[in-house]
Amino acid sequence: MIGDRSPRMSLADAAHLPVWRRPVALLVVMAIAMPIAFATWSALLNNFVVEMAGFDGSDIGWLHTVREIPGFLAVGVIFLIIFVREQVLGLVSLALLGVATAMTAQFPSLQGLLIITLLSSIGFHYYETVNQSLQLQWIDKKKAPQTLGWLLSVGSASTLVAYLLIVLTWRAFDLSYDLVYWVSGGATALIALVCLRFFPQFESPNPQTKKMILRRRYWLYYALQFMSGARRQIFVVFAGFMMVERYGFDVHQITALFMVTLLTNMVAAPFLGRAVGFFGERAALLVEYAGLTLVFLLYAGLYWFDWGVWMAGALYVVNHIFFSLALAIKTYFQKIAAPGDIAPTAAVAFTINHIAAVFLPAGLGYLWLVSPIAVFFTAAGMAAVSLGLSTLVPRHPEPGNETILRRAAAAPTAAE
Repeated sequence: MIGDRSPRMSLADAAHLPVWRRPVALLVVMAIAMPIAFATWSALLNNFVVEMAGFDGSDIGWLHTVREIPGFLAVGVIFLIIFVREQVLGLVSLALLGVATAMTAQFPSLQGLLIITLLSSIGFHYYETVNQSLQLQWIDKKKAPQTLGWLLSVGSASTLVAYLLIVLTWRAFDLSYDLVYWVSGGATALIALVCLRFFPQFESPNPQTKKMILRRRYWLYYALQFMSGARRQIFVVFAGFMMVERYGFDVHQITALFMVTLLTNMVAAPFLGRAVGFFGERAALLVEYAGLTLVFLLYAGLYWFDWGVWMAGALYVVNHIFFSLALAIKTYFQKIAAPGDIAPTAAVAFTINHIAAVFLPAGLGYLWLVSPIAVFFTAAGMAAVSLGLSTLVPRHPEPGNETILRRAAAAPTAAE
């Protein structure tokens, strides 16, 4: 198996390592490295495709549809971990994200951007799939909500630094898309390669099932993942694009908006993680989806009543705060899952999360040309469906008590 030549260490033994070489430290480093490439790519993308490639709404829709295809195929991780250790696969995927990001500006056309975006997306989605699996395997259940909140905060801080550098240097030094993509992507790739060499191979105490599994008792988790992916795609694709197309934001302005969002998330994420741990996943999801329903309705109102750029920016920030509560889906699954199901179910869930993402951006891209209001009404409807599903989450989820519809005293069988 690839990676077996590296030093191997159980999680129990890893507790005796210096803090900066433990599993959680690796999760922190990866949380820092990924946004350097991905956040820079995202911050420049809307301006790059409009200024350099002449994109319209349908083009950006197709780009994001292609970007989500690897997410839909994330189930392939299950087969790869037969030959490649999860930790190694995650870092190699992170390096691929960095290399592909570095090359983005070399392809200023629809066809070229579709190809390079597909490669960077393979790196991003396979990294995210493995990263979520490792988080749930390496972090104790009792500490998971707060630790995941801190990891979100660390990732937000890394993204903030990337955005801040863009804001401070873009106009001051007349930077090019080419240079910024090369530096950010190269940094991510370098960090990933250093982590491959520097950290031991950590052994989870529970061997993971290396085949695709679908269990009836996880149905609510699957449904929440599906709706989350569909709803999030609308925001990711069209909220930022609206700021450029409707309000004429320049690179430094859209990046400044992202910075405000990240500062807010840095402060809020640890508290939101603690709130999930205290109030439970059910309450967190109810608040998230009720808030998102309202936010998307207000987005639609921007086109009817023209509340202006400040309202649009405020909604963008508030939307991200609600998105941070999505960590409750992870901890809900951690509480109901069999220990060996985490890796294969993370891959299956990532695929489910991206089913709608494959066709929604392109389809809604055409709808956007006719009625942006209808796009945001669609998102509000999806958030409302998620709100209904979240009412089925029990206050204390565990095996045998996965939904309020099932309160069996006995543990579920393996077939379920």
